[in-house]
Amino acid sequence: MKITRYELFQVPPRWLFLKIETDEGIVGWGEPVIEGRAATVKAAVDELMENLIGKDPRNIEDHWNVMYRAGFYRGGPILMSAISGIDQALWDIKGRYHNVSVHQLLGGKARESIKVYSWIGGDRPTDVGKAASEVVSKGFTAVKMNGTEELQYVDSYEKIDQVLARVSAVREAVGPYVGIGIDFMEGCISQWQKLLEKNLEVFRPMFIEEPVLPENNESLREIANHTSIPIATGERMFSKWDFKKLLTDGYADIIQPDLSHAGGITECKKIISMAEAFDVAAAPHCPLGPIALASCLQVDATCHNASIQEQSLGIHYNQGSDLLDYIVDNQVFKYEDGFVKIPEGAGLGIEINEDHVRKMAEISHNWRNPVWRHKDGSVAEW
Repeated sequence: MKITRYELFQVPPRWLFLKIETDEGIVGWGEPVIEGRAATVKAAVDELMENLIGKDPRNIEDHWNVMYRAGFYRGGPILMSAISGIDQALWDIKGRYHNVSVHQLLGGKARESIKVYSWIGGDRPTDVGKAASEVVSKGFTAVKMNGTEELQYVDSYEKIDQVLARVSAVREAVGPYVGIGIDFMEGCISQWQKLLEKNLEVFRPMFIEEPVLPENNESLREIANHTSIPIATGERMFSKWDFKKLLTDGYADIIQPDLSHAGGITECKKIISMAEAFDVAAAPHCPLGPIALASCLQVDATCHNASIQEQSLGIHYNQGSDLLDYIVDNQVFKYEDGFVKIPEGAGLGIEINEDHVRKMAEISHNWRNPVWRHKDGSVAEW
């Protein structure tokens, strides 16, 4: 079997899909994208696919190593996201060739389903208490919210109080036992993070996410020494080598590799297995589309320490075009009592609605991250 051609589809709300075809008529789908840099990743996929045309798609380990190691400059969000989507599509082909789910090729299932959580609020969270009640009424038993807006190096206690008020509203709305993840993706300055964490403990969060930017992971030591709240991080880390020091330092309780950013199924299976040796849980990052989610679930199925799965259904980014719109059978991702079953179909376990993909690719998108600024005009973390 040989790879004959491929196509890329930039589709709303902010995704990039890859279709790889073979001479035996078997096709595979992947989702290679960095949010806000879809066109850049698309160019990287074009470069990497040059070497794959005419090759046997089943030799996934070799293809992964060539894509990664044959480049003198390697790693980073763009190249690793391009590798990720290609890797997903190759696994999809291999599963369809053998007529089994990808998880069967990875050793078989360690679970029948996995817990999922739902995002509440937007980039600037409002009415999070009401939003939390609504998603819990749909059966979710865990939610995640944005923690803060902009924080300066020296800022006001008013912003600390605002965070505490929002988290308090969510806890009051959902009761004592629904999980609450608090995302600090803006990268709090460490002195403010310590203040927040001590005051957040009373609400018993499920985890705090990215309490510092990944380039400042050395600060996790001090943060971990100031709080009993589990620390989750890793969505902006892109390989097993990035995760190595995080795990050996021992200050992360939950890792969050993204299967469309961190090398795909091949690499993330290895990253999560590395974490198992440190008794660290995994909660793969996935505010993306159906191919990314299906890939996550195939890996989750095989990893004992996979604990909970992010998913994007209804997230504020998806207004007007959601992940179920792009698949034939939307029951594949049916959430029941806060869990989703592992897809059992061949390959990634989903069937892409190609007609809809082509229709939406004509609309395309040019999604960009918002640019936040402080009152003094300086750029704020987002």
